[in-house]
Amino acid sequence: MSPGDEHDSFGGVGGSGQTRTRLPEGNSGDVYGAGRRPVRSSRSLVTVVGVVVLLIGAIALANRGGGDPADPSAPRSGTPGRAAPTAATGVPPVTTKNGPIPTGYAHDEQGAQSAATNYAVALGSAAMFTTAGRDEIVTTVYAPDAAAARRNDLDQAYGSKELLTRIGLEADGTAPQGMTFISRVIPVGSKVESYTADRATVSVWYSTLFGLAGETSQNPVSEAWYTDTFELRWADGDWKVVKTTQKDGPVPVARDQRASAAQDMADAVGQFGGFTYAR
Repeated sequence: MSPGDEHDSFGGVGGSGQTRTRLPEGNSGDVYGAGRRPVRSSRSLVTVVGVVVLLIGAIALANRGGGDPADPSAPRSGTPGRAAPTAATGVPPVTTKNGPIPTGYAHDEQGAQSAATNYAVALGSAAMFTTAGRDEIVTTVYAPDAAAARRNDLDQAYGSKELLTRIGLEADGTAPQGMTFISRVIPVGSKVESYTADRATVSVWYSTLFGLAGETSQNPVSEAWYTDTFELRWADGDWKVVKTTQKDGPVPVARDQRASAAQDMADAVGQFGGFTYAR
């Protein structure tokens, strides 16, 4: 997620105007009491039990012949030859890191998806707003030639005085005293748009948390939804970013939940760590 790569300078983060739906609330009375039917006779109960037993047996027979349940990558009934698009494949995450960023991805489609997802997390992190953090991330996730070409644009996008002032950060990209800056990407899923031996295009759908947690914050933490598309190249034994583009959504209907207090939000971001993502 890069402002220099078709990002809207964070203006879209935390947009308002979402439709809210309130679910029906219960009451202290017995909502089912008025419509209860008389208790069935013992004969009816035996009949029902028999039907249930037969149904369970039929389901077991229908499901027989699927892959080994202990093998998460084995084909399931109804999905011959591959896992469902929304299912995890069972491929382990990478075991190496360059600083806090996972690296060393498999040279295949799943490795490209894992790389794009973890790079989305890094590029959407609070570290991108400090000079040292941004330099480490850009050097790690971008291909060398792309990093050289994009570095100045990314420095201006993330480190400009205008942006930092607008979102309430200090000149060095850190939060003012007594506040906590939150910028976190939470991936929902990924898909391969195209793939060759040394090139891959992968889209990552995710939600974001972005803002300042603090009693006097003028930019409270809010959520937004985006899809980033990463053009990747196999370089120096790993998948690296060449270019990214971004679009809004898909955006779900928001639940009617009360927003947490600023301190609760600040505590949560410090207590709940992120993940290493693998397809």
